Amino acid sequence: MLIKFQKMHGLGNDFMVIDGVTQSIHLTPEKIRELSDRNFGIGFDQLLLVEAPTTPDVDFKYRIYNANGGEVENCGNGARCFARFVYEQKLTGKRRIRVETSNGEMDLELTDNKDVVVDMGPPILEPALIPFEADKESNEYQVEFKNPKTQQTETVALGAVSMGNPHAVMIVPDVATADVETLGPIIEGHPRFPQRVNAGFMQIINRQYVKLRVYERGTGETLACGTGACAAVVSGQLRGLLDQVVQVDLPGGSLSIDWDGEGAVIMTGPTTRVFDGRIEI
Repeated sequence: MLIKFQKMHGLGNDFMVIDGVTQSIHLTPEKIRELSDRNFGIGFDQLLLVEAPTTPDVDFKYRIYNANGGEVENCGNGARCFARFVYEQKLTGKRRIRVETSNGEMDLELTDNKDVVVDMGPPILEPALIPFEADKESNEYQVEFKNPKTQQTETVALGAVSMGNPHAVMIVPDVATADVETLGPIIEGHPRFPQRVNAGFMQIINRQYVKLRVYERGTGETLACGTGACAAVVSGQLRGLLDQVVQVDLPGGSLSIDWDGEGAVIMTGPTTRVFDGRIEI
């Protein structure tokens, strides 16, 4: 079956976006893994699928699949690309849309300069709901792990936040020298995160500006992670280190994150269409 798709990215976090409203789509995890291959397929961090809504007062259903074929709950960079895709493909004439995800509903708004503002909803901090194994809620947790390089048991301090998907946020002195390659997969698969976790490494420059690298669950390190940026700012605020509005610099570019300490996290950032294509699946 020949299907149409669009390749997009949000700060280098790249996506294959498929219209499942006007096309009949059936994707298996094996097929998604094939499509994600950067040598033999399209190549992407996540696949985004647009579907018709299943609940009233919602414009679309938004589904996200990691490169390993697994479906996940949320993706902030993907949400921005999703909004631009449905508008430019004329699936809607609205510039403010509401979408349903596997974890709830989300509001997206296209600005005049083609940025997209995403209401990411309030952060989830209760350990059982993240999910994260802890006796009680805290702004920071101590987590033990075995360092494969030294074979020694070490401890890392991290914040645990869900933005619809789980995040562990660690503060590092310099993201450029952070051992993301080693510690990323260790934290991702740590047994205290029963559904695995996205591991964020945050360098605080000042109270309004941070640098961030994210090792994403099921994908590996990406150039940008929208939910990771939101979780990092929330965790930094809870630790008393950041103000309400923070610029987050990721390897692929910058996002603006706004959280008042109580309500929804608001993320603003750009999107880019790379190319349109057709492929047999």
